[in-house]
Amino acid sequence: MKKAFFLDRDGTLNKEVDYLYRCEDMVLIEGAVEAVRRIHDAGFLAIVVSNQAGIADGRYKMEDVKILEKFICQEMAKQDPRGVPDAFYYCPHHPVRGVVKSLVQKCSCRKPEPGMLLQAQKDWDIDLASSCMIGDKLGDVLVGIRAGCAVSALVKTGHGLEDLAEAEEGNYPVYEDILQAVKSILHK
Repeated sequence: MKKAFFLDRDGTLNKEVDYLYRCEDMVLIEGAVEAVRRIHDAGFLAIVVSNQAGIADGRYKMEDVKILEKFICQEMAKQDPRGVPDAFYYCPHHPVRGVVKSLVQKCSCRKPEPGMLLQAQKDWDIDLASSCMIGDKLGDVLVGIRAGCAVSALVKTGHGLEDLAEAEEGNYPVYEDILQAVKSILHK
């Protein structure tokens, strides 16, 4: 079985932009490419798991998300070809709002529910108990815990500072950014 680092996208790999879907609005967080390279060098997969309720809201389509995904990978590869995620998983749903009625639903894939991690586990033969989750929201930390990951950590980038008190109260690991998180987790 393989082991993985599950990574939130917006606010963790790239700077937080509300409802990011345009390539020209995407800016990588400093150290993100090095973090993914270190993940790979340590023998882990790097898998992005991202809620994309903007699809349910009709702000953009899944094809826009896939175009942005390709762009993110190209930009990361320019810095280091080993610093590109292995896969991306998205939840297009929202439990209560949206104009795309088929996507307005309570689902098992919207973080903090573990559906995206469980699907990646099946697709990639991942041992969740040997894997980690890093994100900028408490929901990211909780999804890692619910999926049974060994480590589930919060980064202060993106929305991280908003959930800092709750993360500290829950005694969850908190790091400045993805690179610090990856270095620290791999060091342990």
